[in-house]
Amino acid sequence: MFVHIGGDVVIPLKNIIAILDMETTTISKDTRDFLKVAEEEGFVESISTDLPKSFIITEQDKKSKIYLSHISSVTLLKRCGFMEDLMKL
Repeated sequence: MFVHIGGDVVIPLKNIIAILDMETTTISKDTRDFLKVAEEEGFVESISTDLPKSFIITEQDKKSKIYLSHISSVTLLKRCGFMEDLMKL
């Protein structure tokens, strides 16, 4: 299955490691440092010129990539079907 994460970008669901909310996670200095280092090393790809609401950590062929998306983390989780699984608990 594939997930549309914004713009023209669609990624395989199996490649997603984490979907994180930009506003709540970047409160932590560690997260800000992580994103800064990842951007410096070329692992970050911005999907839109809009302000990002979430970031998606992926891995394919043992290569990590972080996508900055203007779509909220809750919406992305719904698209992945994670929210339905949580509701069943």
